[in-house]
Amino acid sequence: MINSIFNFLQNKLNFIYNSSTILKNIDFLILCSILMVFVSSTFMSSDSIGMFALATIILTFINLIFRLNDKLECNKFEIFLLIYFMTTIISLFGSSMFHLSLKGFMKILIYLGFYVSVVQYLKINKDKIKIILFTIIGCVCFETLNGLLQTVIRPEAISTWQDISYLNPEEVITRIYGTLKPYNPNLFGGYLVATIPVLMTSVAYFIYKKNNMLALISGCFSIAALHVLFQTGCRGAYLGLFAIIISLVALSVRFFWNNYKKVFLTVSGVLLSLGTIFVMSVTSLRLRILSIFIMRGDSSTSFRFNVYNSCLNMLKDNWLLGIGLGNQNFREIYGLYMKTGFDALSAYNIFLETALESGIFALLSYVVFLVLVLYEAIKFVKNSVDVESIFYVIAAISVIIGLIVHGFVDTVFFRPQIHFIFWTVIAIIRTICLPKVNN
Repeated sequence: MINSIFNFLQNKLNFIYNSSTILKNIDFLILCSILMVFVSSTFMSSDSIGMFALATIILTFINLIFRLNDKLECNKFEIFLLIYFMTTIISLFGSSMFHLSLKGFMKILIYLGFYVSVVQYLKINKDKIKIILFTIIGCVCFETLNGLLQTVIRPEAISTWQDISYLNPEEVITRIYGTLKPYNPNLFGGYLVATIPVLMTSVAYFIYKKNNMLALISGCFSIAALHVLFQTGCRGAYLGLFAIIISLVALSVRFFWNNYKKVFLTVSGVLLSLGTIFVMSVTSLRLRILSIFIMRGDSSTSFRFNVYNSCLNMLKDNWLLGIGLGNQNFREIYGLYMKTGFDALSAYNIFLETALESGIFALLSYVVFLVLVLYEAIKFVKNSVDVESIFYVIAAISVIIGLIVHGFVDTVFFRPQIHFIFWTVIAIIRTICLPKVNN
């Protein structure tokens, strides 16, 4: 139905497209707006980042109106994304605080609209995937340099970011936060989780392309970025990084196991050993990692458990449609359930938050969507002979897995600096792994 409307408009208005220089070059404008989303994420506010994403959506909509034979397509895993979106609409109109929920819905609409826009662009511009990923690499390199600078100047914490009651002063890690706004080490850690896999995969990509100089530069920046991630003190990011490393090793087995088994095991073992030695030799870092396992003994972890308990009670009362969308709506309802003294901005778990906002069916459709995305991507890596595309997909898989693991204990996943990268890598998987859709 929607494509029929677009087709009707295209037939009526295509003469404008054929006579307009701007419309003929609109793909270049779309690419610029996509890249600006990532560039602006490093130093602009959420609203400014959203404006570039909105520009991408508007330009894509113009394309759908004027360019002949341009249409929307839906594959098998996007059906579940559509179901998720429909449940958010139902949740919006079922919310007791419609005006607050509407703000949250508009954010979801922009995120999903950006995903659709990137998919539409890459359908006929698949060669631009490289430019998009290199832009992300440039951004993480910029943030890595800023992070290294902050490790030297040691900025003062601008809020209470860790429990130091059981630590000596020399054992307290100085948490860095980059240039992302609002300044927050957890946001910075999540951003590095979203971008480091692309940077690390680029090392193998440049080696494959026999560009040793760029491979060396990428390798140096990868090591520096890992160091910066550890200095964020974000324990959720540590867990995400662990998942990334496992996924990268597992996905690279295909290339090395048959012919380079001993070399692969040796290099993996050496790198693991060096990483372990580094972590264990830095007291503040070692204690920060070990604090993950003391559970209620750490006030930050204990705080999260209290929030989880309150959110589960909220979910019991609102399991079907949820409470409505957005963190402002969450805060209003959460106040009725929270344990005294434990106010929260979110559920600190992306899956619990999804269920809370839009109900159990939204959660199920969202999880099925992610599972199918990863299934198609892993199947492609296993069966494809297009090595360059395999590198892109491996990077995308690692980003998704890292963010999912991090998302179990935090919700910076929903910040635009991270979320737009998440939808972009899914769009890349969709473009490469499922280029044709049967309607």
